[in-house]
Amino acid sequence: MTRHFITIEQQSTSDLDSIYDLACSAFDDETLKGQGVALVFERPSLRTRASSSTAVHELGGYATFFSDEEIGLGSRESAEDVGRTLAEMYSIAALRVRDHEVFGRIRRATAERMSLVNLLSDAAHPTQAVADVLTIAEHFAKGDVNGLAGLDVAYLGDATNVTRSLAVALLRLGVNVTVGAPAGYQLSEVGPESPSAVTDGGTLRLTESAEEAVKDVDVVYTDAWISMGYEDETAQRRIDLASFRVDGDLMKLAKKEAVLLHCLPAHRGDEITDAVLDGAQSLVWRQVFHRRSAMRGVLRWIKEEKP
Repeated sequence: MTRHFITIEQQSTSDLDSIYDLACSAFDDETLKGQGVALVFERPSLRTRASSSTAVHELGGYATFFSDEEIGLGSRESAEDVGRTLAEMYSIAALRVRDHEVFGRIRRATAERMSLVNLLSDAAHPTQAVADVLTIAEHFAKGDVNGLAGLDVAYLGDATNVTRSLAVALLRLGVNVTVGAPAGYQLSEVGPESPSAVTDGGTLRLTESAEEAVKDVDVVYTDAWISMGYEDETAQRRIDLASFRVDGDLMKLAKKEAVLLHCLPAHRGDEITDAVLDGAQSLVWRQVFHRRSAMRGVLRWIKEEKP
């Protein structure tokens, strides 16, 4: 059966455990030897492209990059025809797309011939969530993701695709998640990556107060207020989200040993201050490191390696 990694929600607990284990365990360069992985980027990203291509090469394969200008999903060529073309030449395609439904369309068009990896969609960002889990586990549990139960994590700001995948992943590990966001920016629990679908694990709490969200938590997480596609809302978003900026005073409300996460790119001075992002509590560069770990784990799992 062809394996796909499209959302955290769709993965079984055993599959997620395997991905976490494979991400950081010893590997060789035979897994993808002589095989290519198509990297389709409708949206640009420094870290996603670097981590994906590096992971493919580390596993012995080669990556081919396709930009939006080359493919034009839905404009120059349909998602179905893009998928059919890639399936003739690649066994794995990793895509960073605007519309999450592209994955279902390609799966149907190719009759499951090609494995798909979601590198970001409007609904989910599962590879980022894996990297975040690995970063938190490295810091708090010596790398054991199953040792995170009971931790408290707060996400502040615009609750987006990153928030949904992160919440699903952490809740399933028994982590308590609080999302602090103003009305209109709060977590949407409907769609293909829904924290409300997690019925056994940590607790999910929503609040419109940044101070309440971070009180006594172990991890403070934030992301850009102005995501791709929302640039015309910049001025209003800065007004609406101003009280959710992560600064030194806000971090003092978390536990003394709390850490700071940000998936980058950071808009310094908007959602976060320089002092916090570059401070001793920041683990953002370990997150970047584990983007590669996460992709390696996903690719090894797709190829059915055993931990």
